[in-house]
Amino acid sequence: MDALNSAALGARRNEDIALDLLKFVASTADIGRAAPSTGFSGTAAAKPEERVHQLLDLYGRCLKAVEGRGPNPGAGQ
Repeated sequence: MDALNSAALGARRNEDIALDLLKFVASTADIGRAAPSTGFSGTAAAKPEERVHQLLDLYGRCLKAVEGRGPNPGAGQ
């Protein structure tokens, strides 16, 4: 019973860490933010669906990094 509880807590902890990492990276790189509505921007604003896909992809990458799987498992070994 204790092993089951600790396994569930461990998985949740990785998810929490990945979410914190996602928040940090997204805020640092301005990923997922809407473009300002006034003024001129040199790039076209991403659609809300594209921003959601960017954030979900980034979360998956963060979770893999936290779990130690990295982008290319087994590369360089």
